[in-house]
Amino acid sequence: MLMGTYTPKLDDKGRLFLPAKFRDQLSEGLVVTRGQERCLTVWPMSAFSQLAGQAQEAPVTDKAVRDYTRLLFAGASDDQPDKQGRLSIPPMLREYASLSKDVIVIGVGNRLEIWDAARWQEYTDAREQAFSDLSDEVFPAT
Repeated sequence: MLMGTYTPKLDDKGRLFLPAKFRDQLSEGLVVTRGQERCLTVWPMSAFSQLAGQAQEAPVTDKAVRDYTRLLFAGASDDQPDKQGRLSIPPMLREYASLSKDVIVIGVGNRLEIWDAARWQEYTDAREQAFSDLSDEVFPAT
């Protein structure tokens, strides 16, 4: 389970130190993709393989499926953390997520998300009340 919030710095070469807590789960490989709301998603290779399998089973006659899979796979980059636990973020993905030196890495269950720090603050500020309000919708009482 990937969870928590961390604040590594992006270096001048576009690398960041993955939080030590996540390194074992990502040591066999990972895929970095565009995420929703202009963040990046880091998938352990096994989780991305499952997602890719679902995408390949979806009907290509559906325009939404074509649009989603094009953007998902065109922006995907497979990698493996280096010996120091650093991950290189390709320039195209850094630009997509407007990443600067200050980033936030959050664990979201089966994946990580990498956010520009200012954008993450704006996102959480705007959705804090909705988080409280949605709990009953997302997890209805049984």
